[in-house]
Amino acid sequence: MSAQKGLNLTLKVWRQKNDKDNGQMETYQVSDISTDSSFLEMMDILNEQLIGEGKDPVAFDHDCREGICGSCSMYINGEAHGPGREITTCQLHMREFQDGQTIYIEPWRAKAFPVIKDLVVDRSAFDRVMAAGGFVSVNTSGNTQDANAIPIPKADADKAFDAATCIGCGACVASCKNASAMLFVSAKVSQFALLPQGQVEAAERVQNMVKVMDEEGFGNCSNTGACEVECPKGISLENIARMNREYLSASVTAPES
Repeated sequence: MSAQKGLNLTLKVWRQKNDKDNGQMETYQVSDISTDSSFLEMMDILNEQLIGEGKDPVAFDHDCREGICGSCSMYINGEAHGPGREITTCQLHMREFQDGQTIYIEPWRAKAFPVIKDLVVDRSAFDRVMAAGGFVSVNTSGNTQDANAIPIPKADADKAFDAATCIGCGACVASCKNASAMLFVSAKVSQFALLPQGQVEAAERVQNMVKVMDEEGFGNCSNTGACEVECPKGISLENIARMNREYLSASVTAPES
């Protein structure tokens, strides 16, 4: 039985030296790409080809390559993480493409995510949002209560777990016409707002995280739903509604200074 024919593809890849460079699309040809290869493996093949030609390889982020870390973020043919739903770029396989197809590959486009090089962007804005309140302070006095001893309704526990599956890849920001980070921030607020452990700092948490989100230059939410569609973990818009309620409640009950 004859082996399956590989794909011959034209790649239009965004190349940019740094955040000061204007950048431009470069065209590359790759051939005999196995349909069983992942998209990142195809990018590895491209880079091996470029290195062999004495050219600068394309810089792109990757780590686990198992759909866990979210660092493999790319905009592929106008879609965050490419075609397919609830997958990251590393989980995208070349069988989703056709022989002879042209594939456009770009970095996330957002003011808050400046390009570092080529397809790599600086997502440390997410880290600063998390540092503002995306945690639960722990009392280490010796009188702490075992978390497993606190009864939590299963429905709440399930929703908190679903919110906590957000991997912070930034697809929501890249997909939003306003580059809003509301889905990311609301997921991080929700995972604590639904649990008793998160109630102590609830008001301070949501106010601080929203404040830093705005300071980082993310846009406003206009409820188009593109973020939920492109999220590799299927984070629900329900979390944005919950965060808005949490923020309104915190604003109303905040003590006067």
